[in-house]
Amino acid sequence: MAVRLHGVETGEGPPLLILHGLFGSARNWGGAARRLGERWRVHALDLRNHGASPWHSAMAYEDIAGDVQAYIQERSLAPCLILGHSMGGKAAMLLSLQSPALVERLVVVDIAPVVYGHSHLPLIEAMRSVDLGAAARRADVDAALRERIPDDAMRLFLLQNLATRDGRLVWRINLEALAAGMDRLLGFPELAAEAIFEQPALFVAGELSDYLGVQRRPAVLRRFPAARFAVIPGAGHWVHAEQPDAFLRVVESFLGE
Repeated sequence: MAVRLHGVETGEGPPLLILHGLFGSARNWGGAARRLGERWRVHALDLRNHGASPWHSAMAYEDIAGDVQAYIQERSLAPCLILGHSMGGKAAMLLSLQSPALVERLVVVDIAPVVYGHSHLPLIEAMRSVDLGAAARRADVDAALRERIPDDAMRLFLLQNLATRDGRLVWRINLEALAAGMDRLLGFPELAAEAIFEQPALFVAGELSDYLGVQRRPAVLRRFPAARFAVIPGAGHWVHAEQPDAFLRVVESFLGE
């Protein structure tokens, strides 16, 4: 069953949807959305179990793509442009393969339609282990996470999911659903051989990331024969945050053709 997604809209022009990655939200894309909003009507979405969107026990790509499809159809946005990062990129790929008439152009950021082996369960378990009832401030949660998540940038990213509700700190992401769905999130749905997206597609990789290296390109081209590839120097998996200007120049050039 589709959930009604929360979206942050900005700008004017043809519709452009932004789908964030795991543990992310529309908020993480604020700067990019404002710049892209100079040419497009940007809809930065909170995917299910993230941000301000509803929680649901089901957390498979079929569910996520179904939510986005419902958002597009409810607002009569088709055919639209879609940009998806990581988990959001897989959802965008699935939507374009299952309902190509809804998508005019596709941008996929640092992910491929393949199964990945590294799990994010340790991050979820670290967040679950924090006693939020005993935490008075964000700094308390940061300190509680530091031993299990020593990387400062990763902790800062995860802490963006903290919110205050009824005077106490809570997670804005559904950790239970994400943990239960992790195996499916690491994979990609099996589709019929004829499931192909023939419209223009751009796959953007971070130079320092191994998510979308050259070894993934054959898998991409099997489903997206018109795919082009771009590599952003000096960027890791969070391409849009680490090298925003270089990333946006590539995206704007492709979408503006």
